[in-house]
Amino acid sequence: MKFRTTDSEEPELNLVPLIDVLLMTLIFLIVTTTFSKESQLQIKLPEASTETQVSESALRVTIDASGQYFINDKQLLRSTPGTLRNAMYQAAGKNKNPNVIIYADSKSSHQSVIFVLDAARRLGFSHLTFATQQPTSGSK
Repeated sequence: MKFRTTDSEEPELNLVPLIDVLLMTLIFLIVTTTFSKESQLQIKLPEASTETQVSESALRVTIDASGQYFINDKQLLRSTPGTLRNAMYQAAGKNKNPNVIIYADSKSSHQSVIFVLDAARRLGFSHLTFATQQPTSGSK
C-alpha cells in the first residue's frame, strides 16, 4: 500500500485589494480635508486715552513695523506712494470722501505715515484719523 502525500500549498493572502482600499480611503481623506490658514496682521498701536470708533464703510490703511501697507487688510505688493494712492482710490470706490483710519504700528517710520497722509490729500480725502489703543494698566 502506497500512500500518496499531497502537496498542500500554503494559503496566500492577496494584499492588492487591501492596498487599493487603503489608497482610496487616503485619497478620499486628502480631497475632503480643508486646510485653513488664518493669519492676522499684528501691529502695536500707539496708546491714547480714547480709542478710535471704526465704521464699516471706513477706509482702513494699516502700516506695519517694517513699512508694508495694507488697504482694508489686503497687502500692497509695492510700497510706493503711487501704488498706495491708486490702491486707496480703488478701495474708496464711489465714495468720494471716505473716512480714512490710519493704523500705524508704533514702530513704523514717520515717512510711511506721511506717504498715507499725502496720498489722502492728493485724492481729496479730508476725513482722516489715527487708530490708537487704550494704555495698558502698567504704563502711564
